[in-house]
Amino acid sequence: MSAPEACDLLIVGGDVVTMNPAREVLVGGAVAVADDRIVAVGSTSDLTARFPDAPRLDARDCVVTPGIVNVHQHFTGDPLVRSAFPDTLYSGDAVFNWSVPLHAQHTGDDDEISALLTATESLLRGVTTIIEAGTVAHPMRVAAGLRATGARGAVGCWGWDTPGVPFAASADEVLDRQREVVDAFAPDERVIGWVTLVGHSLATPELLTGASELARERGVGFTMHLSPSASDPEVYLERHGQRPAVYLEEIGALGRHVILAHCVYFDDDEFAAMQRTETAIGYCPAAYLRTGGGVFAHGRHAQFFLDGGRIGLGCDAINAGDTVDVLHVASLAASIAKEQRIDPGWFGGIEVLEMATIRGAEAIGMDAAIGSLEVGKKADIVVHDGTAPEWTPRGDIAMQLIWSAHGRTVRDVLVDGEVVVRDGTLLTVDMQQLRLDAAEAATALWKRTGLEIPHAWPYIDAR
Repeated sequence: MSAPEACDLLIVGGDVVTMNPAREVLVGGAVAVADDRIVAVGSTSDLTARFPDAPRLDARDCVVTPGIVNVHQHFTGDPLVRSAFPDTLYSGDAVFNWSVPLHAQHTGDDDEISALLTATESLLRGVTTIIEAGTVAHPMRVAAGLRATGARGAVGCWGWDTPGVPFAASADEVLDRQREVVDAFAPDERVIGWVTLVGHSLATPELLTGASELARERGVGFTMHLSPSASDPEVYLERHGQRPAVYLEEIGALGRHVILAHCVYFDDDEFAAMQRTETAIGYCPAAYLRTGGGVFAHGRHAQFFLDGGRIGLGCDAINAGDTVDVLHVASLAASIAKEQRIDPGWFGGIEVLEMATIRGAEAIGMDAAIGSLEVGKKADIVVHDGTAPEWTPRGDIAMQLIWSAHGRTVRDVLVDGEVVVRDGTLLTVDMQQLRLDAAEAATALWKRTGLEIPHAWPYIDAR
């Protein structure tokens, strides 16, 4: 008699949005988990018979999806001063008069608390994988905060070597620090190291090619910012006589291991370079809308997706978009595309749900492990409370995820088969203590920078 099959948890009775190649939705289906992997996906009757003794998670009336993927998220600098930057600031003012002074005063404790806050909110919105945009000073403290929540992700440290820029270092120094961070993590850990440059026009050819080659050698990703505004193309044309992505292709810095954040001000030649090299884009529509970044006039991300380009969704910074709810950001991506052409028919919720799951996983090179509910993949699973008003009555599940529920109805979350959110509560973090720690750290940070939260309306002490 053969030994019974292992199953540590059986999720039963939910409508399972598999995101498999056929995009099947199993109504009243089940997902079986053993250790950190999915071992079966099918009907509830079949899997309960196959795993009769397995502990069960009742998902009746619920919607079960893969864990959501955020391909570009700033963990530090903003979370402790959340939604404090006026939304009337121009880009240079926001960066140099707000972000830079705040980053300069961030302690290691601040970075860890900021990462803890960001990952906590992400998990509660069903986001299980988060790619950090890069931190300035304390990447290992960021990793500690991310690890504490149980989320999956990648972290890195910024660097730049452009002569005459404050805090610049040589290309060799920057690459040594990148190497140190990447090598601090085992490749099979839930949190890993990536190569992360700030990007824009703040890198010499030596640093760009060195960073790309380091990522190739170590088998990790390489991410940086490029062309969220017209500034980067102007600088590259003046400096190199070519637009940014064309130049990066010429020097050999692009490839499947690379994801460039933003790419709003790209032209046809640049998108062609991205396609030829299979370089991915991290698209952050909420950030461009908050900052007036020009995405309606210049963005071509939806067409890049339809052309088979590798692209995922990011939420950027907490003062540039102010949310980590990728499904909300997905609805903005669909809305922008429809409005750009004044055409509702060419792009919509189905496409952006793919961006938030399997296509986002593909963009960061992790689609063999995450992004869909299939046998052999990591058990990163989200259960939405289907009894919530956003799901009542039930319509088309993809439409409701994108246009109605977003991440607000998340009830349970698994990462690597570990239940990290149960009944809407994060099990890995003391939320009350985090709230107190964040408030204390924020007060101290504001004081050290000498900045104050600007209020448009009078705030009157009425205690």
